[in-house]
Amino acid sequence: MAKDLSEFHKLLTDLFEWPKSQEEWEQYRLSPEQVKFFKENGYLSHIKLLETWQVDKLNEELEALTDPEHPGNELFYEFKSNESTDPNTVLFHSLGHWRIKDGFHDILWNPAFVMAASQLLEDKSVRFWHDQLFCKPARHGGVVAWHQDYSYWTRSVPMQHLTCWVGLDDADTQNGCMHYVPGSHRWGLLDKPELAGDMDGIMDYLNEAQKKEFQPVPIEMKRGYGTFHHPLLVHGSYENKSERSRRAFVLNVFADGTQSNTHEELLAGVPVFSPGEQLKGQFFPILIDRTKEYPKA
Repeated sequence: MAKDLSEFHKLLTDLFEWPKSQEEWEQYRLSPEQVKFFKENGYLSHIKLLETWQVDKLNEELEALTDPEHPGNELFYEFKSNESTDPNTVLFHSLGHWRIKDGFHDILWNPAFVMAASQLLEDKSVRFWHDQLFCKPARHGGVVAWHQDYSYWTRSVPMQHLTCWVGLDDADTQNGCMHYVPGSHRWGLLDKPELAGDMDGIMDYLNEAQKKEFQPVPIEMKRGYGTFHHPLLVHGSYENKSERSRRAFVLNVFADGTQSNTHEELLAGVPVFSPGEQLKGQFFPILIDRTKEYPKA
C-alpha cells in the first residue's frame, strides 16, 4: 500500500517556499485590474505559476502516474487511460494524484496559486476540492467537450468554486489548448454533456441568445502558466492533431464553508458527508487561511 499524501497538509518538498510575512505575500497578489477582468469575463489567463524546473519535475512524476501498474494507483479517485468516446483518439484523465506524488501534492500549496485563488473567491479562505490530469498525446489527442464545471459539482453547495488549469506543455490551437466562451458564466447552470463526447453537445442546451453569444477564444499559453475560470464558464478544448503532446493539470477549489449536498460519496473512497455538513478534514484541506494576520503553511 502506497503512502497516502492526503494525510499531510503542508509542503513536503522544496518545490515551493511558503511566504513568512505579509510583505512576502504581496509579490503573488493579482492586480485590481486582473480581478475586474475575471468578474467581467469569467476567466483570467496567463498567470505564471511554475518555473521551468518545476514543470520538469512534475512531468517526471506524470510519466510514472500514467502507468496503470503504478503502485500508488489504488489512491486515485478516478483513473481513465482513455476517456474519449472516439476510438481513434486518446484522452488520459485522472483525479487524485495529489495523494500519490510529492510534487503534485505540493502544487496545492503553491503560494502564487493559493493567493490568486483567494482573491478570485472574494478574499475568502480556500479549501481544496480535487485535482485532475488531462493528457492529449500527439496526433490523436481527444477533445474535452464544451461544459461548465459546476454542472458536475452540484453535490457541493453553495456554488463558490474555482478552477485553475496549468499547462505542462506549451498549449496552442494546434495541440488542443483551452477555449473559453467569455461572459457565459452569467448564463446560469446548464445541463451537462458527456465530458469527452460530442464537442458541441452543449449546443442542445443553449437558447438562441446564448448561441449568438457563443464566441470562444483560444487560451494559448507557455507551459508553467495557468488560467483560472468561474464554475459556470463554458469551456472546452479541441483534439490534438499536432506532433506535440498537450499535458496539463487542474486544481479545483472552493471557499471555506462549502457543504455537502448529497448522501452519496463526494469522491470515490472519501467518507460520506451528510447534506449540510461542511467539507473539511483529510481530503478537503485548507490551502490558505485568510482569517489570520497572514497565512501560514
